[in-house]
Amino acid sequence: MDQSGAEEAAMHRHPPQHSSIPSGENSVWSDVSHRLEAACRELRDGELIHGDNFNLFAAMSALEIMDPKMDSGIVCKYYSIDEAVENGVAPVPISSDKTIDVQCTIDIMDHLLACEATWHNGHSLAQTVFSCIYLLRPDRTSSHAILHSYCRVKRATCKAVVSVVSDARTHEEEDLFTMAYGLPLHGDGDEKCLSMLNAVEETIYRQLRACNATSSKKRVSEDIEPLQHNLDLEEDFCKALLCRIRFRKHFFHVLTCMRRPQGRGLELARKHIASCMSELECILNSAEFLRLGAYGTCEDGVEDRTTASGRAAIGFDASLNSRSSAPTPPRAIKILSWEKAVQYFLKLLHDLDIVCSYSLDPSLEGVLRFVVQFQKSKPDLIARAHLQLLLIQDGKLYGRDPIFAVITKAAALPEVTKNHDIQKNEYIVQLGQLVINLLKILCTNAAWQRRKLGKILQDWRVIYVQLEIAFRNEVGSVSSISDDENICVRIFKHILNWVEEQTYWIASRYLMLGFELDLYSPSEYCMVYWYMYVVLIKLAEKTHLRIAVSSGTVKKKGKKKKDSSKEVAKESRIPLPVLFLQCHLCLAQGLSMMLAALRNELMVLQSPSPFNTEHERFIQHFELLQKACVPDNISYLSFKESTTYTRFSTLVMYNYFKNAQRIAKEIKSSFSDDPDRLAEVRRLEQVAEHNGVALNVICRVGALDPSLKVSFEFTHHPYFATAVVKRS
Repeated sequence: MDQSGAEEAAMHRHPPQHSSIPSGENSVWSDVSHRLEAACRELRDGELIHGDNFNLFAAMSALEIMDPKMDSGIVCKYYSIDEAVENGVAPVPISSDKTIDVQCTIDIMDHLLACEATWHNGHSLAQTVFSCIYLLRPDRTSSHAILHSYCRVKRATCKAVVSVVSDARTHEEEDLFTMAYGLPLHGDGDEKCLSMLNAVEETIYRQLRACNATSSKKRVSEDIEPLQHNLDLEEDFCKALLCRIRFRKHFFHVLTCMRRPQGRGLELARKHIASCMSELECILNSAEFLRLGAYGTCEDGVEDRTTASGRAAIGFDASLNSRSSAPTPPRAIKILSWEKAVQYFLKLLHDLDIVCSYSLDPSLEGVLRFVVQFQKSKPDLIARAHLQLLLIQDGKLYGRDPIFAVITKAAALPEVTKNHDIQKNEYIVQLGQLVINLLKILCTNAAWQRRKLGKILQDWRVIYVQLEIAFRNEVGSVSSISDDENICVRIFKHILNWVEEQTYWIASRYLMLGFELDLYSPSEYCMVYWYMYVVLIKLAEKTHLRIAVSSGTVKKKGKKKKDSSKEVAKESRIPLPVLFLQCHLCLAQGLSMMLAALRNELMVLQSPSPFNTEHERFIQHFELLQKACVPDNISYLSFKESTTYTRFSTLVMYNYFKNAQRIAKEIKSSFSDDPDRLAEVRRLEQVAEHNGVALNVICRVGALDPSLKVSFEFTHHPYFATAVVKRS
């Protein structure tokens, strides 16, 4: 065939498609597909076709054609829910074969669970849970009792989760979490969802009992219609449905009980959490039957399947809501696998159980310790939102303890002062709001927490100055009035010391979170540990003073504040909380001096940056602390003066690691009834011991052996590094 004949044949096979857009007077539309194809063949990864006036701003706003993550005009299979329903995407009943209908119902439940876990992990509600057409058209399922009741409770659960996260205002971490975009989060009659689900549960349970009766040649006298026609599968199907329905019921109870005021529903919530975990185990156990017993082996994509059976669930289309799910181009969402979803809910329930088991400690110190310890397990957004709403209700701690009473207790003031009129002072009111904000911030994720802690440091510093001015205006000359003559003097003094202590605690938390977020490079560890040391030593001083004053060991009459501090050191034994802090600061000082000596003598851990100097990196890391003057008179110059002349000879003489190890051994027995603090002391002891050994090795052979390599790992503690010495 000649060329013209081939072209003619090709035209018959693929007739030219004329544009549906009519040409105007000054424009003619033409097909440019062949040009785009040619350009695509020539373009390398990362290159764009653009005109001469295409700038950076335009590049940031550009759409990548046909990329599902970027192209808002991507073609959907169905452009409306009605169109999808008309095409049989979500049939009701699902199948005329009751066995298939039950199996498909279980698949829908499993896929919804996977969608729910995916939503909790930060994806759009519209493209996950509400990709289910049965949820989008709740009226259509009324004839299918199991699916209808399950969907109603699922919607109510989503509404409860959105409510708790919105009320806690932690949704700022992921803006898409609470966006509903007009989705039917609440359907008519959803307030009766639990009674409907209970009725369905009772029906299935009666059928399960009937199955057990048939095995002993007895049939229950009641006329109970089986779920499906294959009696050999009836019992297993009943069990598989029951555990999924019961999990949904108990999980909804968990969410509602935890929202009861003043923690009154926590004990009941724990019982429902235990039931949820038990049902999840049953759900996992049902997977083998669903995957093998009903329809044979399904091995394809086992690790990615979103149902226990491994089959695709009926009634879902994630593209239906993609245009309305966000004001930005839709995201490409990969739904979590069914097994990962189950594991996610087990972790979530474990975190919620920790919140419910909390003793509602009235002391602020205990609250802060609990929240910090809770955050170490990296809890989910929902668990953190519930914790925040438990801590702060109606502007009170747990909804029952006024914040001023909490502050007076934390500042070691007598019980009677919690009702003093000084609480109406505007700066005391502002201080109370700062405490509330602090508790809320500590319930956010690590990145948000660190950023906001750095910002509120200045607020705490400012409130200290304002309280100090108010104190002087209130009492005039401090030296001329004794504490016994004016209770306001005592309150102000205690609160001022406590505000300073709390400010240094926030600063230490801010610095330590930098390690958790991996914000420091090894060449910057020296300055970070040095700054941690100067903050911790101030924190230890203020903590010691507060404890000494509260125990009455400080002589108040005729003593200035500075003299009182000296009396504390002379007359009192160092309290346990101060020794605990001293163990931390000895490690911080030891690590900063070791790193400085390594840099000064062995010229290691130095990484000059072509982009910024060490001074600039110091400012970048500690700018917020410097602005808040935490501590006072601390600068890059003072850091250099402290570390420039450090040598191993002086470091061995003042072996800070031995001091830390000694303190850890001394206080270990005191924490026998506090497993969290005991574990922390043991970690500190391990770091001190290993670093002490490493220091001895470096001092003995380091300068003589150029093949000696020193690195730092966080194997024993998340914030305090352990030196590793090797020969290359």
